[in-house]
This record gives sequence, C-alpha cells and structure tokens, in this order.
Amino acid sequence: MRRLKIVAVSAMIAAALYGCSKSEAAGPPPPAPVTVANPLQERVVDWDDFTGRFEATQQVDVRARVGGYIQSVHFKDGDYVQRGQLLFTLDPRPAQAALAAAQAAVAQANAQVALARTNLTRSQGLLASQAVSQAEVDANTGALRTAEANVAAAQANVRTAQLQVEFTRVTAPVSGRVSNRRTDPGNLVAGGSSAADVLTTIVSSSPIWFVFDGSEATLLKYQRQVRAGKGAPVRIRLQDEAEFGHAGTLDFTDNSIDPSSGTIRLRAIVNNGDGFLKPGMFGQIRVAGAGAYDALLVPDSAVSAGADQRTVAVVAADGTVTPRPVVLGPLIDGLRVIRSGITAQDRVIINGGSRVQQPGQKVKANPGRITHTPTANAAPVTYAPPAATATSASALSGSVAIGD
Repeated sequence: MRRLKIVAVSAMIAAALYGCSKSEAAGPPPPAPVTVANPLQERVVDWDDFTGRFEATQQVDVRARVGGYIQSVHFKDGDYVQRGQLLFTLDPRPAQAALAAAQAAVAQANAQVALARTNLTRSQGLLASQAVSQAEVDANTGALRTAEANVAAAQANVRTAQLQVEFTRVTAPVSGRVSNRRTDPGNLVAGGSSAADVLTTIVSSSPIWFVFDGSEATLLKYQRQVRAGKGAPVRIRLQDEAEFGHAGTLDFTDNSIDPSSGTIRLRAIVNNGDGFLKPGMFGQIRVAGAGAYDALLVPDSAVSAGADQRTVAVVAADGTVTPRPVVLGPLIDGLRVIRSGITAQDRVIINGGSRVQQPGQKVKANPGRITHTPTANAAPVTYAPPAATATSASALSGSVAIGD
C-alpha cells in the first residue's frame, strides 16, 4: 500500500509539472485590440439653456372713454390693425348735442363780455364829469373781468364736449393683432377702467419678447461679456420643434436679483415678421455663453466616470494605456468637449476601452476616426458643466454673429 501511494503522488506531481511547462510554452496572452484616434479639433460655441415664454412688446385693453350705444364695429376678429384705425363707433348724437350747448354758452358769455365792456366805457366817460362815482367804475371793471372769465370757462367746456364727440370713435392705440370683439352693435357700454368695460384687446406681433429667469452666475457672465464688447445672441425653439430656428438677441436684464430664489429676469427680443410666434407660448432658449473658441472633442463614451474625476484612456507609441484626468465641456452631437487634460496629438481609445483592465496594460492600437453623430434633443448627462450644450461655430454662419 505504501508503494501504491508513492506511485500516485509521483503521477500527480508529474501532471502538474507537465501543465506548467505547457503554459510556459504558450507564453503571455496577446494585447487586446482597441480603436484609437486623435481628438477632433473644431471651433465651437457654448450655449446656456433656459425655459421661458413669449410676451408681447405692447398689449392694450381697448375701452370706450365715454358711455353710449355701440353703433358699429369696423374690424374682423383676429385682424391686424394699424395705430389710429377705427374699431368701434358709438352713437355720437348725445355728445354732439352737448357740444352745441357748450358752443351756445360761449356765445352767451361773449355777449356778457360785450355788455360789460360797454358799461365800463360809459362809466369811465361819466367819471370825468363826476356824474358817477369811482365805485361804480370799479364795479363795472369787475363785471368785465368776470364776463371774460366766463368766456374762458365756456370755451373749456366746448373743448371738453369736442373730446366727448371724438371719443365716440374708438380707435386702435397701437398696431398689432386684435382679439375678438367683446360686444356687438346695439349694446350699451358705460366707459371706464373695469374689466367689464374692455371692448377688445390688441397685442403687437413684431418684434416679440422672450422672457426667462437666469441665475446670478449667468448674470455675471453676461455682464462681463457686455463690458468686453461682446453681444449675447440667442436661439429659440418651440415645443414641437427639433431645431433652434428662431434667432434673437438678449436686450434686457432686470434691475435686481430675487433674494428668495437667487434668480433674475432676463429678456430677449426676436423678430416675428410673419406673426407666427404668439404671446404666452413656451419655448427653450439657448444663450451664447461665450465667443467661439478652439476645442478638442472625443466621443462621450470614451470618457470614464470615477469617484472624483473624469478620465480618458490614452495609448502611447509602445501600446501602453494611460488614463488622463480631463476637464469636460458640453456635448456636441454625441461628442464631448475636453477643456484640458489631453492634446491634439494624443491617441484616445474610442472603441474597445472595456478590454483595458488596468493602467499600464499593453494594447494593440488600430487607427480610427472621430466623426459627428447628430442626436436631436439628446439629454445632457448629469456631469455636464454650466454650459449645457454647444455647437460648431461653422453651423452658425449666416444666422447669428458670434464675437470672437
């Protein structure tokens, strides 16, 4: 039995030695194949994204300034009207009668002036012969002045009555798109400032404002750009649009920051010649965060997220893989802007990075190429920097001018 045990142990040792010799003969595993490429170099523009709504530059509630019966309506609901265009006509007869009475009062006052002047002239002549007293002359002088004042008051009443006649013609105070009429001919309107007295509303259509709220950091950045002589162009898209096709410029910031939210109201002005954009519409706005700059781009999938930093894998000439910490910028068509950490000559792993198990590992680098892969409305990743998106500067030519 002892001899059999010795023979079995010897066989096991021999088998182990045979396996080791076979493994050593096979050698180390071949380098893992990966695809590498130099970062794409482009001139890009960063954009800050916000949500807001359109507002009319002018909005007016049209009211009658005098009461009366609506005699006629001179527009169709939804028409574009010009400033001064006749909208409603009220029955002018009561106002015309009041004007005639005021004019008659002026004539009566003028007659009183003539009589007072004649009495004063006569009394002054008699005063020289002491036929009347000085007191009578003074009384006639006062009567003349009173009559002249009555003429002025009567003339003022005439002007008031003329205004009342004019106010029976309700005209458009501004140019713009008119709403529907709130009353029909034959109805009696009181004329006043209450909501019930609104006859219709007019909103201007071109240009139009886009109003949104931004953070204090956003305000500081834009103010420094203005001081540097750089404008802030904007691009806007509506809820059902994939592209930011409406161009404008930032033209107003409020005079204070809301202490409860830390935000400030900003406003852009947009040309709206065809009147397609309506007040109250929601939209998404992109404000140019900076001038165009030269940037390096790599596929967003090539960026690895660690606990406290982001890295990309760079392959040296001998095939050694080195992770490089990088500072990220926004996304452009699936490509991530790299603000710092790599150079244009570095070979970045753009495919097969999962085969790299540890830094310093040797890989087989196959050349590749980085290209744009447009992804409309792609949601930015959670670790994106303040500029949520960016675009290639060449894509803006002919639409919005960006200062360098």
